[in-house]
Amino acid sequence: MPPTFGWDNAEEIAIQLSEAHPKTDPLTVRFTDLHKMITELKGFEGDPKASSEGKLEAIQMAWHEEYQDRTH
Repeated sequence: MPPTFGWDNAEEIAIQLSEAHPKTDPLTVRFTDLHKMITELKGFEGDPKASSEGKLEAIQMAWHEEYQDRTH
């Protein structure tokens, strides 16, 4: 795990979210809540204002893949 990561590290964020919220289906999380969850991750150092809908969607899809791997 890198010591710090930002918005462009969708895979790392997905892994961190999957570990922090193992029972949460990523597709049920609103982007506003997802943004908060990401910015609260240990090691996250991205500018909270630098996110975009595209970045959040990419992170959500990467997290969904992690979730699928863990639950199926």
